[in-house]
Amino acid sequence: MPGMGTPELPVPDGLVLRPFRGVRFTVEDPAKVTSPPYDLISDADVERLLDSHPNNVVRLILPRSPRRNAPTSSSTAADAPPQDRYAEARDTLRTWLSSGVLAPDAEPALYVYEQKGPGVVQRGLIGDVGLADPTQAIVLPHEDVLPGPIADRLALMSTTQANLEPIFLLYDGGDGATTRLVDAVADERSPLVSARTEDGLTHRLWAITDPSEIAAINADLHHRQALIADGHHRYATYRVLQRQEHLSRRPNAEAQAEAAQTEAAHDEAALGAAGSGAGSAAGQRSSGDGGRSRPAFGPWDFGLALLVDSSAYPPDLKAIHRVIPSLPLEDAVAKAKGAWRVHDHPEIAEGVAALERTQGPAFLLAGEGGAHLLTDPDPMQLARAMPADHSDRWNSLNTSILTSFVLPIVWGLRDDEQTVRIVHHDIDAAVRLARQMGGTAVILKPLAVEDVLAVAAGGERVPRKSTSFGPKPRTGLVLRTFDID
Repeated sequence: MPGMGTPELPVPDGLVLRPFRGVRFTVEDPAKVTSPPYDLISDADVERLLDSHPNNVVRLILPRSPRRNAPTSSSTAADAPPQDRYAEARDTLRTWLSSGVLAPDAEPALYVYEQKGPGVVQRGLIGDVGLADPTQAIVLPHEDVLPGPIADRLALMSTTQANLEPIFLLYDGGDGATTRLVDAVADERSPLVSARTEDGLTHRLWAITDPSEIAAINADLHHRQALIADGHHRYATYRVLQRQEHLSRRPNAEAQAEAAQTEAAHDEAALGAAGSGAGSAAGQRSSGDGGRSRPAFGPWDFGLALLVDSSAYPPDLKAIHRVIPSLPLEDAVAKAKGAWRVHDHPEIAEGVAALERTQGPAFLLAGEGGAHLLTDPDPMQLARAMPADHSDRWNSLNTSILTSFVLPIVWGLRDDEQTVRIVHHDIDAAVRLARQMGGTAVILKPLAVEDVLAVAAGGERVPRKSTSFGPKPRTGLVLRTFDID
């Protein structure tokens, strides 16, 4: 956005996790008002969550229509004008705060968060992460984003003036002071919240309010680097909202803010890790600002985040599958035979087992008519299709091969939200959807964590929806509003 007169933005000089006054539900069973992250919730899930409790947080993160108590069908609710839905979320948030359904904590805190269940233990810290441009290499994205989800989350955040669910960040803590304190708090202190959700996980929350402990945490984190594990669109939205809020406080604020919203959302969705316009210029730690002072930090210069030490609590990385409704399985297999070796499997389970055993690029196509494993792509066709301006490691990723070779070259399709449906790590759900729509499910193996880290460290981003890190933080345990922050 050069030439727009965009102001310099406040810039953190390292990884910062600021305490905030969390806003929490006061209900008897906090599990009933929580939900999965917004992008993992189906329409049926919304109804189920609202049946569990009328004040479930899904009313805030996925508002469906104004005045839900009025008679309306689900389709009408889902099709309500976006501005009405976001205004309804804002009004609901205000009502819950004024009525005591939600209440702010008395002191700013960093929150220790534990998720525990059969075979699962993860601990981390929830706080306000300082927003940094990717060129600073403080908070690294690893995945491409699309403008549609950014615009949706931007409208929600700007209307509610709140961060309603945390993004998920990983860092290498190296047995540092932060990790030791997190474990000590979880092992020795009484939690603020304990909630057992339907997936069998118990979620517990503790507040760290001691200034000396908070200072020790930030001293330990300052030189470290975080990777966005989940929440790329929300982090991009944080940065667009940051620019929009700063612009709105300058002359000609309305026109500049509108321009910032439009152009910044487009920039954040651009491929590559360099960031955009004034955000990049402001984000670099340099002395080339001509001595101009930067504006003071405001609540929109931070975003709600869960930070987990991946060396102490290694994440679970799962695959994200695709469903292509417009491509019948028979046609997908026929076209693939010109570039791949195709192995037919009458049973889905047999094909999945074969996929897991396969070394090198491979995809399982499934739907009506069994399963078909693609292996051993034609090396000449593959080499011509993969972009020369990407690293060999990026070009070897299965999601890169899918988006650069299989979809556009083999099948003549675009990888966009209209053409390709996304199903998070549930093979049965992907195959079921493909059969219902007469299309093709593309089953993938998960990427390797080390490949994702290496790609991000090299300044590249994997294709959209390549990774599903878990366990993901539960939404609704603690919220953040800008007024109370």
